Amino acid sequence: MEHGYERLPIALRPGDPEHRWPVLIALVAADNVASAVVLDHAILSGRVSNDPAILLGSGTAIFLTNIIAFGIWYWDIDRGGPFARAGLTDDGEVRYPDFMFPQTENPHLAPADWTPRFADYLYVSFTNVVAFSPTDAMPMTRRAKTLMALQATVAISTLALVIARAVNVLG
Repeated sequence: MEHGYERLPIALRPGDPEHRWPVLIALVAADNVASAVVLDHAILSGRVSNDPAILLGSGTAIFLTNIIAFGIWYWDIDRGGPFARAGLTDDGEVRYPDFMFPQTENPHLAPADWTPRFADYLYVSFTNVVAFSPTDAMPMTRRAKTLMALQATVAISTLALVIARAVNVLG
């Protein structure tokens, strides 16, 4: 029986050290937050390149990394992670949702066996940085709300300052 994880490019398997992936995801997200802070500080202090391509490239890299890193993070934390959601763990622990998707709340919106996949979490991450709020899945736990607030803060500060500086440079 194929569970879907066999096709993942990062080759996660049930039984991998549980703490390894969240730490790696947190490090990527923390590095991206630090990059945003450095870029924002450089813009505010006037120590940033006047080349719009460099400025927009830096902002785009932070913006896209923000979407991908937090999408992976949301996918990893919700209901104990992808293996727990797929029923591949036998620890007997009750896992409450970190995100409430409309398909899990209303049986008329999806098949009875519907569960969120990575693309659903990536969509939540994307809409959070574009709309600066949840649009589809609602955060249900404090950690999900905190992560979404952090992600939106990075997006708002980076977008606002990069766009303002680019407009200023372009004249």
